[in-house]
Formats: sequence, C-alpha cells, structure tokens
Amino acid sequence: MPEERTVLLSLKGLRKTFDTQEAVSGIDLDVYAGEFLTLLGPSGCGKTTTLRIIAGLEMPTAGTVHLDGQDITHLAPERRQVNTVFQNYALFPHMNVYKNIAYGLTMRGAPKAEIQEKVEVMLDLVQLTGYEKRMPSQLSGGQRQRVAIARSLVLSPKLLLLDEPLGALDLQLRRNMQQELKRMQQRLGITFIYITHDQEEALTMSDRIALMREGRFVQLDTPKGLYEQPQTAFAASFIGATNLITATAQAVKDDEVLLDIAGFDVPCFDSDWITPGETLLLSLRAERLHLSCEPVNTACWVRGDLVESHYAGGERSSTIRVPDGQLLRARATTEGEREPTLGSAVYCWWNKDVGVLVRDDREGA
Repeated sequence: MPEERTVLLSLKGLRKTFDTQEAVSGIDLDVYAGEFLTLLGPSGCGKTTTLRIIAGLEMPTAGTVHLDGQDITHLAPERRQVNTVFQNYALFPHMNVYKNIAYGLTMRGAPKAEIQEKVEVMLDLVQLTGYEKRMPSQLSGGQRQRVAIARSLVLSPKLLLLDEPLGALDLQLRRNMQQELKRMQQRLGITFIYITHDQEEALTMSDRIALMREGRFVQLDTPKGLYEQPQTAFAASFIGATNLITATAQAVKDDEVLLDIAGFDVPCFDSDWITPGETLLLSLRAERLHLSCEPVNTACWVRGDLVESHYAGGERSSTIRVPDGQLLRARATTEGEREPTLGSAVYCWWNKDVGVLVRDDREGA
C-alpha cells in the first residue's frame, strides 16, 4: 500500500446491544482506501454485527460510521456506496448470469449499452465469459459465488463487504477462490472488508487483520505482525500453532528478562510491562522450537522427555514434557531427520528473538 494512505471508512465508538447482550463494545477503526482488511475471530465475537452496521442493515446503539468523510450512520443501505457479498450467494434463481450481474444497473435505469459494457467487463474479471445465459442451477458453487461478487462489483462501490463468502466451498475450491478474490481486489483497487474465522485465509489475503473477541479488537496488525508479535495469549493461540509456556520473570535488566521455565534459566527480550517475580507466558511457535538428542550450545533451551511423535509425510509433530509437567509441541521437516525415540530425553531450543512474552487473557486466567 502507498505510504500516504487515505482513510475511506471510519468507525468511532461503535456499540451495539441486543436486549442485554453487547455484541459490539465501543470499537474504533480506520480502513484505508484500496485496503484488504479482514475481521477475524471466533463465532459470536461481533464480526458480522460490525459488518451489518457498516452496510446499514443494523443501526448502532452508539457511535458513528463515516464513509469517505460523510456520516452515513443513519443512511439507508441503498444510499450507501457499499455492497455486501454473503456466503449463500443470494442469486435470483429465475435470472441467468447476465441478468443477475446486470440487476443493480437495471434498477438504476442505466442505458442498455452501458449495462452490456460493464457486465462484459465483470464477466471477464470473474472469468465467466461465455456463461451469460446459464442459470444459477447450472453453475458450481464457486461459479455462483463469482457471479454474486460480479453483481456487487458492477455497481462500482467504494467499499465491498464480504461475510464469509467462501465458507460453503470445499477446501481446494476455497483456496483457488482466495487467490481470485485477492487478484480482483488488487486489479480494481476497491476496498474490501472481509469476514472469516479461518486464520489461514486471513493471513493469506489481508493487508491488515482486526482480531476480534467479545465485541472488541484484541489486536489490529499486519498478518506478519499478528503472527510474529502477538500481544496476548488469545492472539498468539488464535493464529497458528503456538506453545504458551508458563514462566517466572527472575530479573529484568536493560532490554532482557531472565525467565525461569521448569527450572531452566532462559533469556528473552524484555517488554516494558514485566516486573521481577511475575508469572507470565512465553509464546513460542511450534515450528520455531527445535529438538536435539544432544546438549546444545545456545542460550534458550530446556530439557524434557519425548512423549509423542507423529510422522505426517514431510512434517513431524512432537510433544515434549518438561520437568514441571508442561507439554511443549514442536513441528519440523522430516528431511534428513534422525528419527526420535519415544521416552528419550531431548533438548528443546530456540532463538531468543522468536519467543514473545504475552499477557495471559485466556478464559479463567
């Protein structure tokens, strides 16, 4: 994205309450022009409610929605330059592909020549040229979803909202459609706000990810920032496979904290919220945890017993129990591996810069 970014959508203090249940809890968000932003989180975290408020399908209990500098909080959905693509396609079953895509332009009273030109451009964009006369029942799931996307894009919205649009597709088709959607978004330069609970989908497609939990944003970051530098235990565990290792801060000096992990002294980069004696969590990705049958010459290591080992073709997953009973999980390529022996002692080691200290915001913590 360009360095000087223009804010297209701005949510300020957005709140939505249903009876006594607060679905959205006072969120603020700026979305930039041309950005692919994903709202990610577990079911019931407020993603869809936020999207429906932006679309005008729900009125917020409090807060405002601004699009391109205009307050649209109370504007009717059809008067917003915002379109929405849903998981269930919502195509008109009695209309062919051409008429489905042309529907919005027809309702606006656009000239036939303009409609034909724009529909042809959309058919090319979604790679459905030649399918104009087919009915929705004659299309595959992926093709129907592409028609739904074309029908929304043909109106040239400033903002396209996508509510788990690939959720009904099988895995391979879903991955293909992820690539197609990203290609379309980059080609058109239209701002996308995308909802998913699929972490891989969010990491693959997004410029930024807003991770939600219980109606709030836990972390707003780039995919790499969210994966490499999670701020809480929830953020670390929701994206990718990670170890959340209980540790005690023994000493804090300069930019380093000395941790006690299962009786081993382990250094880690400091965070300004840590105080000596505090119990905290070290987030360590499974693929960043390495195993050795021999002692290692590195600063960050603990010893334990190998209690599980699973071969999965090009990858092996291992589970190690350290002296205080914690279980650590490692994932590594099997290329040239020395196959481990269950029950044997192993050394778990990692580079200091890959361990991230996080706040424990897990349920019941």
